[in-house]
Amino acid sequence: MSFYRTLLWWLALAALGALAWEFLTPDLGEVVIRWHGYTARTTVAFALLAWGLLSFSLWALWTLARLPFIAWRDHAKRQGRNRLINGLIALHEGRHQRAENLLAKAAEDTDARSVARLAAREAALRRGDLLAAATQQSELAKFDAPAATLNTAEALLAQGKAGEALDVLQPILDNRSLPPRGLLLRGEALCNDQRAIEAVAMLDGLRSGQNLSVDALATLERRWQNAALQQSPDADELHRRWQQLPARLQEQPELVTTYAQRAGALGLEAEAATTLTDALDRQWQDGLIEQLALLPAARDDQRLAHAERWLAQQPTNAALSLALARLYRRQQLWGKADDFLHRAIAQGGGAAAWEELGHLHTAQNQPEAAQTSYANALRLSRGEPAIGLGGRSLREQIAAEAVGEERNEFGVPQARR
Repeated sequence: MSFYRTLLWWLALAALGALAWEFLTPDLGEVVIRWHGYTARTTVAFALLAWGLLSFSLWALWTLARLPFIAWRDHAKRQGRNRLINGLIALHEGRHQRAENLLAKAAEDTDARSVARLAAREAALRRGDLLAAATQQSELAKFDAPAATLNTAEALLAQGKAGEALDVLQPILDNRSLPPRGLLLRGEALCNDQRAIEAVAMLDGLRSGQNLSVDALATLERRWQNAALQQSPDADELHRRWQQLPARLQEQPELVTTYAQRAGALGLEAEAATTLTDALDRQWQDGLIEQLALLPAARDDQRLAHAERWLAQQPTNAALSLALARLYRRQQLWGKADDFLHRAIAQGGGAAAWEELGHLHTAQNQPEAAQTSYANALRLSRGEPAIGLGGRSLREQIAAEAVGEERNEFGVPQARR
């Protein structure tokens, strides 16, 4: 490409010279120069040629005079570029002290100052030198304020100062749109500042930018929507947000649990129970049945009937046995609650089952048995074995451990695992 450009340039000069010759041949003209009593006469053509030669000579002298400085500048750029490359390689290899030194010098000798300062700050952070990282951050802020702002916001967010992080990001938001990293930081800060509803509104911008993988974006959406449900101020807002969720999110156990917990706290016990029941009918989750049993009782409480219906499908499920025991205890059906609690313990219900058994004995005014149950809950939480609880006959112990057989979809009995 440079050869053809040079050829065209010389052809243009030749054409210009030919035109000048055609224009000056009929009359070469006369140029008279008087200066301090000296008079010089020449033709226009010679004057133009002399002026061109003089200009070329001055340009050549200026270029020659600048050659050492140009060579020094090019050498400094090459050296800075090499330091930047070697510094990034050292950072990748874990040579953090060497990386910081090279990158700090590269920031002074190369045009990629922002990249060098950012990498030098990262190297200082990786080796735990917060003072050096702060120095690199202050140097970065002198010529790249937006990049330094993102780092400051991230540090404030890590310290739990969500409000200050939002204030730091606001100038960038006012002057121009936030970059993807800024959107993520602002969204996290909004969630931590009890403003998750505003963060949810930013999901479309993140999705359109295609800067996150599908899985990462889905995880982020679940987390922000979950926070928005938790932060719903009243029952109407909670119900509206739940209805606006896509069907794929309404089937997520995490969001179902959050909605049920918040709905129960805001007086929507029936809606929470219905949502949990529908989710359990779609797909069994131990956490959902536990949450169903912990809900406050609704006016027309159908939870016990649903749990008893599921017992035929999940006879060996400790979470279901524990949930049934809790529901029976709330209705003061002490005998059934006691049976299912021992069944849950035999099925591996763990500390939660022993703690619930303690509540049951307390309600029955049995302090010694309650004390033993609570002690077993504490022992299991520490990884220690439980102490046997006396007062139960051999028949009752066998009945607690006996569970219905498991069959596959073809009706064939399956061995317990």
